[in-house]
Amino acid sequence: MRFLFVHGTGVRRERHDRLFALVRERLTARFPEAFVDSCYWGDRFGATLGAGGRSVPGLRPAAGAAPDAVDAETAEWALLLADPLCELRVLAEAGWADAGQDTNAPGGGDDDAFAMPGVQPAGVRVLALLDGLPPAPPRSGDELGALLHGTGLAAGFPAALTAAADSAEAARAADRATGEPQARELATTLARAVTAGALAAAGADADCTGAERDRLVELLTTRLGGDARVPGARAAAVLGRLAMRVTTQPLLNAWRGSLTAGATPALGDILRYQARGHDLREFLHARIAAAPGPTVLIGHSLGGIALVDLLALAAARGEAVPGTELLVTVGSQAPFLYELGALTALEPGAKLPYGFPRWLNVYDRQDVLSYLAGPVFPGDPRVTDHEIGSRQPFPACHSAYWKQDSLYERIEQAVAEAEIG
Repeated sequence: MRFLFVHGTGVRRERHDRLFALVRERLTARFPEAFVDSCYWGDRFGATLGAGGRSVPGLRPAAGAAPDAVDAETAEWALLLADPLCELRVLAEAGWADAGQDTNAPGGGDDDAFAMPGVQPAGVRVLALLDGLPPAPPRSGDELGALLHGTGLAAGFPAALTAAADSAEAARAADRATGEPQARELATTLARAVTAGALAAAGADADCTGAERDRLVELLTTRLGGDARVPGARAAAVLGRLAMRVTTQPLLNAWRGSLTAGATPALGDILRYQARGHDLREFLHARIAAAPGPTVLIGHSLGGIALVDLLALAAARGEAVPGTELLVTVGSQAPFLYELGALTALEPGAKLPYGFPRWLNVYDRQDVLSYLAGPVFPGDPRVTDHEIGSRQPFPACHSAYWKQDSLYERIEQAVAEAEIG
């Protein structure tokens, strides 16, 4: 009897050798008379960046590019979309006491600064203007309304407007904005909060560019008596520093090239197989047929997909792969691809062809790359699912199968059931 191990996506020589050494040791302990071999395909049929990654923005930044400024802005808006009032909260809590203003001048400090009796603080006036904005600007004849409708933000605008106007943060910041400079910053901050709220409400249905977003802020700021061309100092500075620390966007932008290059083996192998899997299947067929059976095929992840495709295609032609008695797929996506209509060998709803061997499919509920085979091939006695729990989260659980005694126990049981000698 022979075992042939076929590795999964993203595996290259060093990783394969370590993994196969473990598999061989565990199988040999239970089947001392068996020959345990592997089929390494990563270097020959795995994906590489053929043009050196020239298609990946950021892998080779253009000369003179200044991504940091864009990253900071994107990061700020990522925070605002998660919490539209976060920038307003900075003003409400911190005020302007140490923002470089003259706190001895009338209207120059925070809420403890001198204010004329009976004179409405400048910030309260801004909040009153916000309350007076129409909740649903018309679609035509008004630039703000046309822009809201054209970007898909009109539906969420009234709720975003109300949320900002009625917030405790707005009231607190308005009370602290006693002078015109603070009022102008408050106007910009409120405009950004309302815009972010509308964007967050629209979600994926928003059709809004950065330029359109900025124009919305400008139009709203102007209606609130501010000047959007002059960015707010206090809140923007604090939010910018926070955004660069806690959001992933700057990291993703800065490292997109290296991240993509690093993920290429795993994702690239799958995409390459979907487009050019014939060569890998031919290679596997030759390796299986090169030695006499009976053979137990063990395929991990993409290796399992390739084996299902190979065996199903061969059986459909009446040319069953010689010596194959049992297929074991571990953490494989073959059943899911079959449901999607993306499995090369079988159309959705098609049955496994006559001549397809017994199939033991092993999965872990925590492994998001493992799927059930039995329910998509109902009534087929050849197909059996077996659950393993490694108690590891994803992605660690996708590789944790090979250290589980229960995996090898179940393989041993399947071999006995198939009466493979």
